[in-house]
Amino acid sequence: MKRIVFSAILALLVSGCGYTTRSQVAEKYKTIYIRQFQNAIDITAESSSARKLKTNYPGIETDITQAVVDRFVWDGDIHPSREEDADLILKGTVTEFRRDSMRYIRDTEEVEEYRITLAVNLSLLDKKENKVLWEEKNLAGDTSYFTQGALAEPEQQAVQKAVVDIARRIVER
Repeated sequence: MKRIVFSAILALLVSGCGYTTRSQVAEKYKTIYIRQFQNAIDITAESSSARKLKTNYPGIETDITQAVVDRFVWDGDIHPSREEDADLILKGTVTEFRRDSMRYIRDTEEVEEYRITLAVNLSLLDKKENKVLWEEKNLAGDTSYFTQGALAEPEQQAVQKAVVDIARRIVER
């Protein structure tokens, strides 16, 4: 009798942990085509008090596209494919690249820490039903980096970290 009670309690505990190997994505979606992201950063637009300097980073759209493909491969739930074979199509537009000063060196005007922020507009289409499943405006990814000291790193390395962050956020959506 004790053995049956123990087995029943053990079965309840194990089944209640919430762990599953099933994907969070609908089972009918197995493949995705990631279109080349477009760069729509308008550096000629009038600046505002909140954003005084418009910035662009050449080739950022290509870096983001590749990072999203890499992230889908790493994630494994939905596999990148050619457009003609895909269940889903992801379209993205880079709308903003920002480098904001975060911290200054005491007694100077030199910036010690920057934050890089990338923003994208996204839409996900069900290719077979020809309908938009999801859209999101201004999804942001970011990172910060130091310019001096033991934690210093080149801006290009920080930009790549922001690209990886935005790709992670896109795939998680």
